[in-house]
Amino acid sequence: MKKHLLLVLTVLAIMLVFVGCAKSESEETQAAVAAPKAEPTVSTPAPAATASTETYADGVYFAAGDTFASSGWKETVTLTVEGGKITDADWNAVNINAGADKKSYDQAGKYNMVKFGSAQAEWYEQAEKAEAYLLETQDPSAITYKDDEGHTDAIAGVSVHVDAFFDLASEALAAGPVGRGPYEDGAYFAIADSYPSSGWKEYVSLTVLNGRIAAVNWSAVNRAGDDKKPYDKAGNYKMVQFGGAQAEWYEQADKAEAYLIETQDLDGITYKDDDGHTDDIAGVSIHVDALYNLAKEALAAGPTEIGPFKDGSYYASEEAFSSSGWKGYVSMLVNNGNIEDVYWSAVDKDGRDKKQVAADGEYGMLARSAIGKEWHEQAAAVEAYLLSTQDPKEITYKDEDGHTDDIAGASIHVNDFYALVEAALAAGPKKY
Repeated sequence: MKKHLLLVLTVLAIMLVFVGCAKSESEETQAAVAAPKAEPTVSTPAPAATASTETYADGVYFAAGDTFASSGWKETVTLTVEGGKITDADWNAVNINAGADKKSYDQAGKYNMVKFGSAQAEWYEQAEKAEAYLLETQDPSAITYKDDEGHTDAIAGVSVHVDAFFDLASEALAAGPVGRGPYEDGAYFAIADSYPSSGWKEYVSLTVLNGRIAAVNWSAVNRAGDDKKPYDKAGNYKMVQFGGAQAEWYEQADKAEAYLIETQDLDGITYKDDDGHTDDIAGVSIHVDALYNLAKEALAAGPTEIGPFKDGSYYASEEAFSSSGWKGYVSMLVNNGNIEDVYWSAVDKDGRDKKQVAADGEYGMLARSAIGKEWHEQAAAVEAYLLSTQDPKEITYKDEDGHTDDIAGASIHVNDFYALVEAALAAGPKKY
């Protein structure tokens, strides 16, 4: 009996242990089901740019900004579409003074964004990366900006603002193909042969992109080295105040330039008189024949190479009158880095100009000249030599008085001329 009771108690104890264990496992299972399962953390990368399926009409497209920025540059975009796809993109800019386009200027080592702005790459190199991005995406709207200035993190190696490029690309595509123009791309220049009675010698500088005139700078220089357009903008010409004009000269010049860019037609102008005035351009009462004639001359001469000097007008004068009673001076115009005009003369204490005095036969050098040339003629030969060499150091002297055998048609001493040229270049362009 005792053995039987002991067996029953043992069985009951084992059953209680089993039930307890089963209950514990059931509670853990329920808790595990009730608790939300932790999802693994996954970093989702930004979606890569995908090529657009949109197609465009074949042809060449072009767009330019409306105005020049404070930097002096106005951005442009040229696109080529073949087979419905953008196959070439050129993001560029033209300068307010015309001349070389921004890419050419930069590639010539004159923009220097790395040297002076600590940029990661030169502007043209970053522009090429932005162009490649557009060719890849085929969609100028497939770009995101990180600030209001148009910078982006979407293009590796590009820290310049790119909004102008993509906005102009959209504008160009929306406007439709314009084709290529008839001219060779590049910088062009022409200047009048002599100073008229007004004292201003007019010149024209052009930039051609996509075969079309993209920038025009029509201005003039005087013997004192003043450039008419900035001189006028500084309030020095005063055509409204003293001439009763409807607008200042530079404002009317801007309208004439814009008309030429819009029409692209060098013969598309009619004159109402022999002085070159026209009724074709609203708000312009000045003569415009010089603009059109010089533009034709510049394009006929062909593109110019970029030179080493800084654009602008230059001037230098000797400090005192010489024993002969003259104080020499030099004025120059540099465009697209080249010396395009130089004037060498002198003034006496009465303010007379030496060249004019010589031309009037009052200087008296002709009678004693070994080569039969008056001073103003020899000075002109010296000026022409500098324009041909583009180097104020490319001259050799045969004596201590500064005479040279390098210049045909000049037996006068020329060392003082070259000293003035170097002084003018060292001083830099005139400021207004």
